Amino acid sequence: MSTPPGPASSDEETPGPASPGPAPSGPASGPATLGPSATSRPASAGPASAGPASGRPASPGPRASGSSQGAAAPGPAAHSSEASGTPGIPGASGTSNTSDARGTHRTSHSHSTPEPSPAGGSASSTHSHRTAATAWSRARGLAGALGREAPLAAHRLPLNRALGHVLAEAVVALTDLPSFDTSAMDGWVVAGPGPWAAAQAEGLLAGRGAVSPLPDGEALRIATGARIPAEATAVIRSEHAHFDEVRGLLHATREVVPGQDIRPRAQECRSGDELLPVGTVVTPPVLGLAAAAGYDALVVVPRPRVDIFVLGDELLTAGLPHEGLIRDALGPMLGPWLQALGAEVAEPRRLGDDAAALHDALVSSDADLILTTGGTAAGPVDHVHPVLARIGAELLVDGVAVRPGHPMLLARLAGGGPCLVGLPGNPLAAVSGLLTLAEPLLRGLAGRAAQNPYRTPVHQEVHGHPHDTRLVPVVHRDDKVVPLHYNGPAMLRGIAAADGLAVVPPGGVRSGTEVEILDLPWASATPWTEGCFT
Repeated sequence: MSTPPGPASSDEETPGPASPGPAPSGPASGPATLGPSATSRPASAGPASAGPASGRPASPGPRASGSSQGAAAPGPAAHSSEASGTPGIPGASGTSNTSDARGTHRTSHSHSTPEPSPAGGSASSTHSHRTAATAWSRARGLAGALGREAPLAAHRLPLNRALGHVLAEAVVALTDLPSFDTSAMDGWVVAGPGPWAAAQAEGLLAGRGAVSPLPDGEALRIATGARIPAEATAVIRSEHAHFDEVRGLLHATREVVPGQDIRPRAQECRSGDELLPVGTVVTPPVLGLAAAAGYDALVVVPRPRVDIFVLGDELLTAGLPHEGLIRDALGPMLGPWLQALGAEVAEPRRLGDDAAALHDALVSSDADLILTTGGTAAGPVDHVHPVLARIGAELLVDGVAVRPGHPMLLARLAGGGPCLVGLPGNPLAAVSGLLTLAEPLLRGLAGRAAQNPYRTPVHQEVHGHPHDTRLVPVVHRDDKVVPLHYNGPAMLRGIAAADGLAVVPPGGVRSGTEVEILDLPWASATPWTEGCFT
């Protein structure tokens, strides 16, 4: 989806001098050539093929791991982890510099953790130590794999409630389409060569039953969608015919080709043809096709249920910031964003900085996925890690080598409980965590295929972090993307004007370098969800 060319926005980044360190909101610099790939934005992700509805689709179609193709290596062990066993699973430990959810900077020290299964480890009860951050592409791939592990349920929904769901059973034609020969135009149906004997009568209308065969040399008025009588030769459009009322004869003003403007039975499909495979997202045209094929309901995968727990005593729900208090930006933003990703989202719950309230909320949740905001670092009121340790949760990702959003985490609650994505408290850092961990996880839980990654050249140089991946809000202009200003961890002005995030590898990229683009749900040319339109 390209944006028409125009003058550069004041929100767009402008080139400037190079910087050896991270510059989240500055101009671009730092050469880093990425490998060649297609530059065009995909027009459609295409339906995914999958297996029976009673379990996980057997063949869900191509799934992208979410890795940044051609991206530079994640850097030294202090900023990334390498798998020692299953591919895509972090296993190494080390010292990592991390930015906490409240914008402070701290140093975390390594410690040994027992080898988890399949990945990660138990949360430390005090969280005085941190394992090394997981490489961005590895963390995103792990989240997607975790979502695809869960067996898919299925239920039948009437058509008026199926929008945005994913098919758990293929849509198979229950009848021929069309189920009888019909007229494609208003006009005259004729039999044999002309001129044809005709009369000024009502003629054949749509919705009427079977009609008598049409004798050779005769014509009848016919409406679009009406049944074609047996022995008919063609339909002549009204504007291509002349009726002589005196003689009662119909003349064609153009050559008549046998079969013209007749929709033959089974032109679109025959009964039993597969129309849509398992894994297809139900869009408005899918609903129309299903109805035309005779369906009143569809068997679909239930929407993943998501609970959102907003942490922080400093957050206001209304009015202007004052006396050290700030507005909660994430509560209003996350619900609609998750709905746009196909989730069923409960009203966000604001728990403040209360460890007991967080504990009770986690152990009582019956959601498929829990999102927390803030509290993922190691500050005095950052309770997420200690509470996860207390309830025996397994940490799968504990920090990601990405800016913003470094202190995000992914955990699985004990006893077959839900997955949990801990988002940093800074708004753009939370968006980073949402697209890195929550989005691929939700796709798997909903039965959706991973988005096909694509790459587009950047319009200008973009600064990179020396060791970590950087996610930068961008807007498409012609065949390139332009990085936007106001892309600091606590800022939303850039992402509000963006239609995607550029995945910038460590070291940055030069002007014209292709980078992977993460589409935003409402700006993408490929996905569909009800949330985009409600």
